[in-house]
Amino acid sequence: MASKILKERYVIQKQLSKNAGRHTLLARDLHTQELVAIKLLIFGEDFHWDSLKLFEREAQTLQLLSHAAIPRYLDYFDVDTLTGKGFALVQSYIPAKSLEEWLKSGRTFSEAEIKQLAKALLEILRYLHSQQPQVIHRDIKPSNILLANRSGNSVGDVYLVDFGSVQTLAARKGSTITVVGTYGYMPPEQFGGRNVPASDIYSLGATLIYLATGRHPAELSQGNLQIQFESIVNLNPDLIDWLKWMTQPSLNRRLASAGEALKALKNPRQQTDILAIRQKPFGSRIELKEDGENLEILIPRERLTFLRACVMLVFTLPCLELVLGHFILSIIVVIQGGLQFLNLFVMLFSFITLALEGIGFAILWIIANTLYLRATKINIDRNQISVTHLWPWYKCQVDPILNENFSEWSMYIRHSMAISGQEKYYKSLGIDRLTPPEIEWLANEISAFSGGKITVVSADNKYVKIPTAK
Repeated sequence: MASKILKERYVIQKQLSKNAGRHTLLARDLHTQELVAIKLLIFGEDFHWDSLKLFEREAQTLQLLSHAAIPRYLDYFDVDTLTGKGFALVQSYIPAKSLEEWLKSGRTFSEAEIKQLAKALLEILRYLHSQQPQVIHRDIKPSNILLANRSGNSVGDVYLVDFGSVQTLAARKGSTITVVGTYGYMPPEQFGGRNVPASDIYSLGATLIYLATGRHPAELSQGNLQIQFESIVNLNPDLIDWLKWMTQPSLNRRLASAGEALKALKNPRQQTDILAIRQKPFGSRIELKEDGENLEILIPRERLTFLRACVMLVFTLPCLELVLGHFILSIIVVIQGGLQFLNLFVMLFSFITLALEGIGFAILWIIANTLYLRATKINIDRNQISVTHLWPWYKCQVDPILNENFSEWSMYIRHSMAISGQEKYYKSLGIDRLTPPEIEWLANEISAFSGGKITVVSADNKYVKIPTAK
């Protein structure tokens, strides 16, 4: 294909890589005389429609991005080759070797260089994840990270390339699940087709572990799905803890964002503070279950306290005394007076009164018990959040709240508190039994699961934000 001209403009120099149905070429732009990289998708025997969907999404995403460490979108057009028709995506060419190539050539990376790489890549991820809609790379690995201009103790310029697996939050709604990524660098939730910003954090952590150990993550042993590497590296314990935190298999325990990861890397003392926010408050009975696709939150019934017991007795004791009094009176009438008409009338009246008082007693008992007997279950999946109120005698299902962007959901939590993104999406979920630490914890857990930014606000001050975990 060398010396062939595409679109009467791009002169092919050589082939850079080749995968199933895809080619990456180096070419010279006759208009600018600059070198460019051209990705070709050919409709051959190994073509899959999912490949076209991802190829078009890559082109659309690159058009919206503008970052010095990301290839620039230049052109997109149809092609007709000897092997078939297809499409071409032209982007700026970065003359640099990948981390994979550096590792295979024998280069090793010091702890300082690993930290430099981590900071540079986290800044790129912070940019991607801050886009509207959020951009998830989904395939961070050594071969997709380029290094150029290394000098002295500097690791050089860092670039993130190959957005062929990219996903945006807007692309999720109504789409089928397409599992992409590279084994060893994919977090557990990605195998189920779920991807959030924390998924890229995991992949970056696995990549850095590869640099530190010189071994592919899939070759390292695992314990409860956690990559085990600390015994074969000579790194600062703070950095080891940080890498383990990035590669936690559970989303609930992993660093949730690039900004959070940067803070913990720059100041190890903050790791304890951030982790404390992500841990369930002491004494809380809230239960969380998460399988990568669904998050279930169970807020149990309140315990019967002495004060509540006294309130219940105040409500129900007078009624209970009347019921017992009429019951005893009915028995006395029957024993002393026999079955005479008047006695039967008094007894029937007593039983009717007894039934009505029993109903009243039951109503008062329900009202009193409702103060503390209700439990609440919240289910969150890729498309919706639903709430079920669980009383001992029945279940009440709240209509699902549909929204593809979790950060725009809100939940009324405690008389004057709410978890909210935008006021127009405010929905009451009736959770009125949580302490402020539990509210903060739940906000962070939902943020970690959904990839959205959930903040705690004051409902008394028109949704003014108050400090919370970022």
